[in-house]
Amino acid sequence: MKAVFLKGSPAAGQDPLSNRAAAAVMAALKARNWQAKAFALAGMDIKPCLGCFSCWIKTPGMCRIRNDSQEQILRAWSESSLISLLTPITFGGYAPELKKTLDRILPILLPFFIKVRGETHHPQRYPRSRRLLAVGTQRHEDADSENNFRLLVQRNALNMGAIEATTLVFSGDISLADIEKKLSTEPLFAEAMP
Repeated sequence: MKAVFLKGSPAAGQDPLSNRAAAAVMAALKARNWQAKAFALAGMDIKPCLGCFSCWIKTPGMCRIRNDSQEQILRAWSESSLISLLTPITFGGYAPELKKTLDRILPILLPFFIKVRGETHHPQRYPRSRRLLAVGTQRHEDADSENNFRLLVQRNALNMGAIEATTLVFSGDISLADIEKKLSTEPLFAEAMP
């Protein structure tokens, strides 16, 4: 099965904890035979969303911004059964590179409305049973920031049509081995191809 991994961490070497978490996520995906496409967002040219809704009205399913790297991400996302996000937690939310990329995911949704758990949401353009894994990192433990991040991921999972979502937060000097151990027990990875 296919997975997409969006690494919203700074460029390599600038955030050791995010680097360890990224290595652990990739190792977990590989160990479970996921066909993963990883995108290091800090090194990519991704422009911010224009908020024009052309992807719904004028060019359905396609962003009108065509001269950046987002199209590759949209293609991988639409084909994937597992969406994995990695980000340093910034004020309880996503770091800027990941936030910018997620803002540009709008073309995967249709401009219509459906009820999901009693709330109004947009249906998926490419229906697929997707799971979402969000990994947040913090230099120091911050319960408020972590709780806000968990809530944000839950709300985004609902908008993304995820059938299951897990949020993991790592902080301080946690080792690569400890991150890998935590990921090895994560059931979202368990249903990959044999």
